[in-house]
Amino acid sequence: MSGPQSHNPKLHDLVAPSLDDFAALARAAFAELPHKFRELAADVVLRIDDFPPDEVLDDLGIESPFDLTGLYQGVDLARRSVLDPSPEPARVFLYRRPILDEWAERGDVTLGELVTHVLVHEIGHHFGLSDDDIEAIEAAADSSSP
Repeated sequence: MSGPQSHNPKLHDLVAPSLDDFAALARAAFAELPHKFRELAADVVLRIDDFPPDEVLDDLGIESPFDLTGLYQGVDLARRSVLDPSPEPARVFLYRRPILDEWAERGDVTLGELVTHVLVHEIGHHFGLSDDDIEAIEAAADSSSP
């Protein structure tokens, strides 16, 4: 269907969410976490970038920058010690372009849901959980959902 009658002004005027838009989505997702989790992750610095740096991809053995949607950097809570020198602040990075790419490919979640998923995953690393731990928790949650 083409022609002036098929034009949808709402779709026509859409633009890709900016880094600031992603930051707002991430802040909203963080605000929805249970109080205890927010309290334990209050010192985590949240950063939104378009892509991960090449050095990060090289360190992780990842070839495509679209294959990494988020990253936790820091000493997780399980390994922190009062005897250690003050560590760098813990950071969660969300990568806008890979998240947008996954969102477009999936088509079964909202952008807010996907940003929340990536944020929660990375905060899980702050709590000392491995990728396998997080996947097991997600699988258990999915199987108990109606």
